[in-house]
Amino acid sequence: MRDLPSLKQLAYFVALADTGNFRSAAAHCGVSQPSLSIQLASLEKRFDQVLVERSRPGVILTPAGRAMLERARGILAGVQNLVDHFESAKSGLSGSIRFGASATLAPYLLPHVIGRLHAHHPDLGLFIRESTPDLLIQRLGRGDFDVILVQLPVRGDFETIRLFREPLELVVARDHPFAAQGRVPRAALQGETVLSLAPGYALREQVAGLCETLGARLRTDYEGNSLDSVRLMAGMGMGVAFLPALYVRSEIGAHNPDVVVVSMEGPRILRSVGLVKRVGGVEVAVPRIVQAMHAVVREVFAGTLILEAG
Repeated sequence: MRDLPSLKQLAYFVALADTGNFRSAAAHCGVSQPSLSIQLASLEKRFDQVLVERSRPGVILTPAGRAMLERARGILAGVQNLVDHFESAKSGLSGSIRFGASATLAPYLLPHVIGRLHAHHPDLGLFIRESTPDLLIQRLGRGDFDVILVQLPVRGDFETIRLFREPLELVVARDHPFAAQGRVPRAALQGETVLSLAPGYALREQVAGLCETLGARLRTDYEGNSLDSVRLMAGMGMGVAFLPALYVRSEIGAHNPDVVVVSMEGPRILRSVGLVKRVGGVEVAVPRIVQAMHAVVREVFAGTLILEAG
């Protein structure tokens, strides 16, 4: 096993591919630009392949570089998982976890979970990033995250841990005819304009399917980039909205001047939420995170969320 490429060379190459130029890659890795260039040249010499095309605007990966990038990410992610596993084993739960979360969930659930985790596992570092589910899943697959919190189901070769089901609430402007009704019949939604998030969110796909079932019209000319923007558009009478119960509980009170939550006849509309990780990824930390989330659901959101086992 002589003359193997070093992890440093692979990390420098991945940083160069991600940033697109030598200066930014060197800054990201905390080294000088000449040092990074030397390591990349050594990597290219080892495989007798040109990995990047140099140009004034930046670098472009060659076909060999694209093949190298996918494999280098996998190697670095595997080594990180190795380190995380044994760091965690030292004191029950320690080290760092790269945690991605959907923006429709993180602000309303995680503050309660983080405090509990820190109290029980003070040596654990949870580095959190919010994004759209589509992007989170993509970045989980390439090793940028260890585990993500998203709406289920997800596509791909991942391991899923179901956490809870969350109701979707019907939200309308205060001057909408629905606002004066005790319970809105499902048939009343036929022909109604429904607002939702832009593509990239599982919630958007669920609402689109709901519109088909109810005979409502999903508005696609104005799509929100956040739950707040959907709520504001609903308040302006641009349509009705189905918003997650955690968001409604946090952001819409009984005296909200713009919108009101109305109940619908029939079974509640639910979405399933869970953790997703790579098969064979972090093993020690995930059960502890699940325990903390289950405890929060039971103790903080017992009347809002429905705990889901398995």
